[in-house]
Amino acid sequence: MSARHLVRRAAEAAFAVPEELAGRSEGFCRWPVVGESTGAVHTGFGIARLDPGGRVAAHVHSFEESVFVLEGEVILRTSEGAFLLRPGDYGLLPVGVPHQWENAGAVAASWADMLAPQPRQRFGGDTLFVPPLPSAAPIPVDVRDPRTRRFGHIEPANMDVDKQTQDRLAVSASMRTALLVYSGITVKMMVDSDLGAQLSTMFMVQYEPRGLAGPHDHPFEETYLILDGEVDAVFDGERYHLACGDVAWAGVGCVHEFSNPTQALVRWLETQAPQPPARHSYRFARDWNYLRDKLSREE
Repeated sequence: MSARHLVRRAAEAAFAVPEELAGRSEGFCRWPVVGESTGAVHTGFGIARLDPGGRVAAHVHSFEESVFVLEGEVILRTSEGAFLLRPGDYGLLPVGVPHQWENAGAVAASWADMLAPQPRQRFGGDTLFVPPLPSAAPIPVDVRDPRTRRFGHIEPANMDVDKQTQDRLAVSASMRTALLVYSGITVKMMVDSDLGAQLSTMFMVQYEPRGLAGPHDHPFEETYLILDGEVDAVFDGERYHLACGDVAWAGVGCVHEFSNPTQALVRWLETQAPQPPARHSYRFARDWNYLRDKLSREE
């Protein structure tokens, strides 16, 4: 059986200029963690970095791109305007939307990107270049400003159930501020169909001490970038201890589970592609083991 999962350590990060951007960018590089070469089918996930004064020429993709800023500040120009993205900001670039990147700051900027459907190298990374976009002054992401409707912002405090009262929210109470809480796990959606995504999702996950999710699999691919803390993970029977900066990927049918072995919170960025179906997005082993045992007792 071929491997249906991947684990890459932060120390293994290998940044390079993507072939399709050679001669079309300055100071840009990317660590392509998950993609065609790693066995994934739907996912293109990586960490991008842009040096001070760097730029990426205006272009379009035949895939959907979601981003989450990790460090520094970066200007993203699109056909809808120019936006200044800072750590904790996230956003969506739909299929075919012209955009270009610039770093006008004094430090390097980095962000995680999720690309779906997966870019194909034999088609030039599914990227085409277009005329430069207007050099308007960028506006910062403001989740209450309709002009930044394809962007949002998340802080660790947004994962705290006790801080979800109306007076502490940056936006009016709605499903955009909702938290899903179960089994010591907190989930907050970021990029999804509500933000306009059609092909993938991006969200934040937090485990409290002793929080766990039992063995399960999905009819889609998942990627996990650890941001804070440490987590024990099992992918198809192989055990891993993941820490800040590590990335893991689980393909369709990969049975996986997570547990927090520490007394501190663990938080990670997670993506899914394709988007989950309306029902049966989880297949928990315990439920089918329960039925198997029940049927054996009835024989």
